[in-house]
Amino acid sequence: MNVKSSLACAAAVSLIVTLATIAVAAQDKYAVQVPDGLAFSEFRGYEDWQTVAVSQTEGMIQVILANPVMIEAYRAGVPGNGKPFPDGSKIAKIHWTAKKSAEAPAPTVVPDKLHDVDFIARDSTRFSDSGGWGYAQFNYDPASGAFSPEGRGTKCGAACHTIVASKDYIFTAYPPR
Repeated sequence: MNVKSSLACAAAVSLIVTLATIAVAAQDKYAVQVPDGLAFSEFRGYEDWQTVAVSQTEGMIQVILANPVMIEAYRAGVPGNGKPFPDGSKIAKIHWTAKKSAEAPAPTVVPDKLHDVDFIARDSTRFSDSGGWGYAQFNYDPASGAFSPEGRGTKCGAACHTIVASKDYIFTAYPPR
């Protein structure tokens, strides 16, 4: 093998190793977990859940999604009928920073960068000390494309939700469609 062939071979191997390293370093979001808390993997497929509602705060837009178990409970009148959401109910809340649309003909606010994803899961046995609900927040870093857990344990978020205890600890109603 001559010098040119050796250099070309070394460059090819170097490129393959670099690409393999990048591929291995890419985060599997479903591997992330709140320490002593909920795992992202417990909400696999949340991207396809049905929309419950949207909301907006100053600078943020949120969409609240629910799994089929929770949607069915909403349709049956929970929590307004005085019954709790059944075990297995789950919510995902996706937060984006807000921006003004450059294309819309009227002033329109649209999602910009992903900020974080929050999850709530109902399991009256596992989360008996927090109203039957477990909570998790995963912050998103746009530069790395990776999620990181916020806080520890499944109670992160429970304190905020106590003000809606009469609604089975859920803020978002299921509005008419």
